[in-house]
Amino acid sequence: MDPRELSGGAVLRAARPGDEDGILGCIRALAVYEREPDAVANTADALRQTLFGDEPRAFCHVVEREGAIVGIAIWFLTYSTWTGRHGIWLEDLYVDEAQRGRGYGKQLIASLAAVCVERGYSRLEWTVLDWNAPSIAFYRSIGAEPMDEWTTQRLAGDALAALAG
Repeated sequence: MDPRELSGGAVLRAARPGDEDGILGCIRALAVYEREPDAVANTADALRQTLFGDEPRAFCHVVEREGAIVGIAIWFLTYSTWTGRHGIWLEDLYVDEAQRGRGYGKQLIASLAAVCVERGYSRLEWTVLDWNAPSIAFYRSIGAEPMDEWTTQRLAGDALAALAG
């Protein structure tokens, strides 16, 4: 993606090597916001391999302002058997609390929508915690619709190991 100038002297761009610590800082801040401050096991080295290794499987757009990463959108590809096309799953969207209200979150999501349109992907999806009223209101304001009939399922930890075993 081509870098895009934003308000306040910020730049929206694809993440690049060297951004790992800033990205990880945003991930940790998001975990605090989502009431899971001790849940992040990720590291800068793991991010470097995931985002910039030989075969990246996840991607990141960042907002950089005054030399610091102040916003992130971490995403990966999905596939719809019904449409026969890929889509994007937005794993994490975060803008530093002091930087909110400048349109950075909307621009991050818009950059992913642009990737979908440019590549012919059929959808952009993500989850939001049901108690996160400010984010839900923001998502409604940009035209996102809830998928109320769907409930996310997860296997992890012991249950994942038990099923695999």
